[in-house]
Amino acid sequence: MEELLSKHRKEQKDLQGRITQKKKSSTKKTRKGVNDECERLQRDLSEKQQAEIAQLNGDSVEELGDLSLEDDQPADDKDSQQDNPTEEPKEAEPTAESTPESSPASHAKKPNRQKARLARRAAEQAAQSAAAAEEAATQTNYRGDEQEVMDAAFKKLGLKEVEVTPDGHCLYSAVAKQLDESGLGLRPDPSRIVLQPTTQSRIDTVISPQHDGYRAVRAVTADFIMEHKEDFEAFMEEPIEVYTRKIKLTAEWGGQLELQAIARAYGVEINIVQKDGRMEKIESGESDSFDEEEKRKRVIWLAYYRHTYGLGEHYNALVKKA
Repeated sequence: MEELLSKHRKEQKDLQGRITQKKKSSTKKTRKGVNDECERLQRDLSEKQQAEIAQLNGDSVEELGDLSLEDDQPADDKDSQQDNPTEEPKEAEPTAESTPESSPASHAKKPNRQKARLARRAAEQAAQSAAAAEEAATQTNYRGDEQEVMDAAFKKLGLKEVEVTPDGHCLYSAVAKQLDESGLGLRPDPSRIVLQPTTQSRIDTVISPQHDGYRAVRAVTADFIMEHKEDFEAFMEEPIEVYTRKIKLTAEWGGQLELQAIARAYGVEINIVQKDGRMEKIESGESDSFDEEEKRKRVIWLAYYRHTYGLGEHYNALVKKA
């Protein structure tokens, strides 16, 4: 029985591969016909396997289909006596209810209901596994598709990705890394923003821009939004004091408003490679005051993901390849 079930599982797997290939190659016009054909193939295989199980058990297909899952007991002596008396009795396999010492009447052909139940259960499990495999094969691989598109965009733009910890601070950490490496530093030009004493302290106590630099960038972002609240307040769904407090003191994710504030506070251009390969540019609004070399230094590159990371939205840093 185990050998037969193993053969059935292989047949189900092979058929699933054929069905998946047919559905992938179908068009809008042929999809219905392909689906009907796939259903027929699945039905034919199920009927064939049921017949093979019944043949192995010495039962007819009809007997197997009529067996109850709850009825585990063998037929009683009365049923045995109703067998065809002219048919030569066949020796049945020993079971929990039939031993070599049983009476001759017990050796008459009987449906083995326990084996039939186990076989039916195995066939149902194989069908469920095949259905699950088919569903998985037809689902969109958002994570794989997104990474493939992003890798192609990085290659086209000559960029290398720098992984940032996905902890809610990713936007600010990615910016801090690039501000430090470009030589701009975490302290913005005083002509752009008046920093609060607590923000000054946060910048001074940063141990390493690569690890806790996000603390300084968060504080600068919050101060800039508060100082220019007429530019940002209309886009908020809560009081600006509450909003900026979350930026400064929590791991709240950053978005468009924060990117605008960072670009203006530090006088940098931020280029964001999107999940679909597009690039979004956020300008500081003061690039005309810089020469070409300074403009190149004041460019920050970010990669924005939606599906690749478990926590959801995520930013990684990008740097130009040497």
